[in-house]
Amino acid sequence: MTSFFSLVLAFNAGAAFSFLRDAAGWQRYFFSTVAVIAAMFIVWLLRRGGNRVYLASLGLILGGAIGNLWDRVRLGHVVDFLLFHWNDWYYPAFNVADSAITVGAALLIIDSLRQRRNA
Repeated sequence: MTSFFSLVLAFNAGAAFSFLRDAAGWQRYFFSTVAVIAAMFIVWLLRRGGNRVYLASLGLILGGAIGNLWDRVRLGHVVDFLLFHWNDWYYPAFNVADSAITVGAALLIIDSLRQRRNA
């Protein structure tokens, strides 16, 4: 599409950066279980409340986890389609759910640093 971005179709049976993609199939159930447990824990954290940045970050992580879980349960793998590149360098393809998890985690870190500074 551009000199630095392309839309692609990539199937990832593993986790981030295709970790465990070549495993024998058990990773689908493992990562699905991890996502369900993480989602339940995040819902518990959300019910406890907090400031807006904290709650937004948890919401982004929860949404991303559920999005990837949906793909994994429905298709058996996660569909990645965003590919950034520069010359011969390519970042691994990812999707919107991955982006939500990453932004949510970054906000969570920023919020935790901000809380320490104020204490």
